Amino acid sequence: MEAYGKIAIHLEELLADRKISKKKFSELAHMQRTQINNYCKNRLTRFDADVLARMCTVLNCQPGDILTFVPFSPQEDSEQKN
Repeated sequence: MEAYGKIAIHLEELLADRKISKKKFSELAHMQRTQINNYCKNRLTRFDADVLARMCTVLNCQPGDILTFVPFSPQEDSEQKN
């Protein structure tokens, strides 16, 4: 099986940098707390463009500030199997 990288989500760091609570962000971005927690803990398999647009609007940022690509690392793969 071919290995790919992963998408890292930096929402928790952005909220902390901007001193915005998850509760306030939830209200401003019209998101549920569980949804925000899933973004903060990188527990997503699909990204919703509308949600990403709302997050960017509230945080006054670009999608690349929230999401970054982390290339596959064979070393990490072998460490996870052990």
